[in-house]
Amino acid sequence: MSDVLQQLIDMSRALGDPALDYVILGEGNTSVRADEDSFWVKASGIPLIHADRDSFVRVRFAPLRDAMEGPSLTDADVKQLLGAVTVEGSRAPSIETFLHALCLQLEGIRFVGHTHPVAAVSLLCSERSRELFSGSLFPDQIVLLGPAFVYVPYTDPGLPLALAVRDGVRQFVDTQQRIPKVLLLENHGAFALGGTPQDVLNVTQMLVKTCRILAGTLAASGPRFLSAEHVARIDRRPDELARRRGFG
Repeated sequence: MSDVLQQLIDMSRALGDPALDYVILGEGNTSVRADEDSFWVKASGIPLIHADRDSFVRVRFAPLRDAMEGPSLTDADVKQLLGAVTVEGSRAPSIETFLHALCLQLEGIRFVGHTHPVAAVSLLCSERSRELFSGSLFPDQIVLLGPAFVYVPYTDPGLPLALAVRDGVRQFVDTQQRIPKVLLLENHGAFALGGTPQDVLNVTQMLVKTCRILAGTLAASGPRFLSAEHVARIDRRPDELARRRGFG
């Protein structure tokens, strides 16, 4: 077994720890770039806590990328494509394989973790979810998660969601001039992006803390976000940049 696949297995089991309340049953999926042409992604329906070598399949980037840039596909087309892109492993890739392919081609991103934390999903299902995630509350949130999120309105999982995320990421990169750490999916869950497994674990943990604090503010008149000036200063402070580098 390759070192990178073992890292993915370990990361998946950590995200699937029932004590953390990030996922239950077969929820969530994870991936890692294997090489320039392919990546490992969790198979459909496998609980993260039980991840092992047989829980993952290796698939090719190119056909998935072409599908996201090409004409519309039917559900039958998508099913056939997901079967055809597999180069190693016997199980069916996750329906979110398209989205993982998109994330893993972003600069500096090698590991991806998709979870459904109760703390996050409860806010993403609220009437004010976009507003609640529109600002930053405390310094470590900015250090670990960055000063902004990619927020994607509800879209059916699979290729439609990958296309919606693609558009959201492109807009984010244009406006923020950086690669996102977090994708927030309305009424669904979150994606954590990182260069290492620890990055993904750190981002997921800090996102959950942020959501718990947000929920707490709703019992006391709502969130008071830091000013844009404060956020920009924290984001660029040399000591905070050093801390950010050290967390991975």
